[in-house]
Amino acid sequence: MSALWIASVEVTDPDAYAEYAKRATHAIAAHGGVFLARAGRYVVLEGTARPRNVVARFPSVEDAVACYNSPAYQDALSYAKGASTRDLYVVEEAD
Repeated sequence: MSALWIASVEVTDPDAYAEYAKRATHAIAAHGGVFLARAGRYVVLEGTARPRNVVARFPSVEDAVACYNSPAYQDALSYAKGASTRDLYVVEEAD
């Protein structure tokens, strides 16, 4: 089953985060990830949100987790740490 990688982000260092985004894009694509939403418009109906929201679809939860743990993504992530506050989770899609 496919899975959604969902990130909610507040960027605190735009230059460093831009480098993260460039590198993460390649790592995500290498693991079969396809972006569905990337920092577009959003509306908060309940709860608290951050200004940048990203959703990518992966072939499976395992593929998304493998991407996160890959050397390429971990390299990218080193640019996001200290440059953002984030929540990131993977959700399996329904049939």
